[in-house]
Amino acid sequence: MKIAISGKGGVGKTLLVALLSKIFAESGYSVIAIDADPDANLAATLGFPHPEDITPISEMSDLIEERTGVRPGQPALFFKLNPRVDDIPEKYALKQNGIRLMRMGRIKKGGTGCYCPENALLQALVSHLLVTRDEVVILDMTAGIEHLGRGTARAVDWLIVVVEPGRRSIETAFNIRKLASEIGLQNVAVVGNKVRSQSDRDFITSSLPDFVFLGFIPYDQAVVDADLANLSPLDSSRQVKTAVKDIYQALLSTVRSKIK
Repeated sequence: MKIAISGKGGVGKTLLVALLSKIFAESGYSVIAIDADPDANLAATLGFPHPEDITPISEMSDLIEERTGVRPGQPALFFKLNPRVDDIPEKYALKQNGIRLMRMGRIKKGGTGCYCPENALLQALVSHLLVTRDEVVILDMTAGIEHLGRGTARAVDWLIVVVEPGRRSIETAFNIRKLASEIGLQNVAVVGNKVRSQSDRDFITSSLPDFVFLGFIPYDQAVVDADLANLSPLDSSRQVKTAVKDIYQALLSTVRSKIK
């Protein structure tokens, strides 16, 4: 299964990525968690030691030069658009508790210098992970979908948009779905997070009437307290983990229905 998770900053998408990764791994699946968010706090949320020392792939200059033929920041007329990437997960992913973690780094925008080699490597790597690998792959992305392209969109089983009870979060969900449709990614679903009451749930569902909903995660102060204490929040709330287990089951059900 290949899952991309997006949403407005602060809605809790990284927590969902981490909990789904943990639940899939505990269920016996081989899991690769990809941090494609420039803020990059998935490692800390998963409880990896010294997350601040993890170098993103986009900043591995020697690797980029080796695979593309061009060192980042140096002008070049030619470089490899399809560099070899199949060995990168084994060589550069960190592993803990059955989860392999890879930090992608930022996709560079045009007009900011010669960043094409970095982008070529990142795009090839994401494509390899989504299209070729047999593992469960879960991407933690920003409100954009820069790491996905038309070629990889077909491999994504679900693009999950995490929303909270708030107008800006709702607007972001519509924007993400529009971006997804432009690259041919049609399987877009919603997870409601930080739900305190039935009125919160009703607000989200009524604001997104034509979206598929995979589940709702309740607000729990224990998750906030764990974050403030600089602790991994994965086991801080039983009710949150139970809700994500229900989302996990909903994801498995969609795959089973496709097979049938």
